[in-house]
Amino acid sequence: MSKIHLLVIDAQWDFCHEGDPNYDPANPNPDPMIDFVKRPGALPVQGAQEDCIRAAEMIRKGIKKIDDISVTMDSHRPLHIAHADFWRDDQGNMPTPFADIITTADITGKNRKWHTYNPAFQEWAEKVYCPGLEKRGRNALCIWPKHCIWGTQGWALYPCVQEAIQEWCEKEQAIVNVCFKGQNVRTEWYSAVAAEIEDPKDPQTALNTDFVETFRDADLFVFLGQALSHCMLWTFMDIVDYLGEKFVKKCLLIEDATSPVPLPPCVQASDEFLRKYKSMGMQTCTAAEFVSDV
Repeated sequence: MSKIHLLVIDAQWDFCHEGDPNYDPANPNPDPMIDFVKRPGALPVQGAQEDCIRAAEMIRKGIKKIDDISVTMDSHRPLHIAHADFWRDDQGNMPTPFADIITTADITGKNRKWHTYNPAFQEWAEKVYCPGLEKRGRNALCIWPKHCIWGTQGWALYPCVQEAIQEWCEKEQAIVNVCFKGQNVRTEWYSAVAAEIEDPKDPQTALNTDFVETFRDADLFVFLGQALSHCMLWTFMDIVDYLGEKFVKKCLLIEDATSPVPLPPCVQASDEFLRKYKSMGMQTCTAAEFVSDV
């Protein structure tokens, strides 16, 4: 009998809740709970809300089919190297989320554009972090809105996904394997299993081999979550780099339970990812197709 392991990547409120399209932040609802539901998450991915609904239904219908469930959760602190208030220019201004990409040249020399607001982080940023990102050639330092702050509602799993996983736990008397990532304020985490730059003071920023090893003995590794162009993509690539290319043939992407950030470079990266790993044997199907034999 085959063993199926499902990985749910960052299916959290801030990434998945698209809110009321007519929401006006200048005129919040006086009821804070109603306002919260109408307001979009801090960093919503277009399509993610519907992705979560399909994923939840798949988990419910596939309770007896799914043997293991693992979940990753972006878990930031308010202070973080990719948040605007970590940085200042000489006039005291902060960078703009989405618009500002910080490079080594931006934070060094007499004409530097940015410096860390807390001087204690400056040496790390200019001598280790930004040069390390550029040498690695993977992701530049992008400034993001504060999102998935540990303990907030935005950090929580999207309700329908949480409820479906809880139902699986109760009916199967099983425990979900949870991977928290992003807690270290000195480095970004696109991949759920390794920080962009390893912090020598924090062993948790290294590749999380204990978590990745739990997938090795699966006959079918099923994965879904957000965003296809970012955390999904880099998590999968790090897992395959560790477990080897043969593992790809055991992988199944639920294609209608993940979405890319809808910008041309992100969509292109997602398309290239799919082409590459499909050519190596990765399978894809819809959420409904996955449980069609149940």
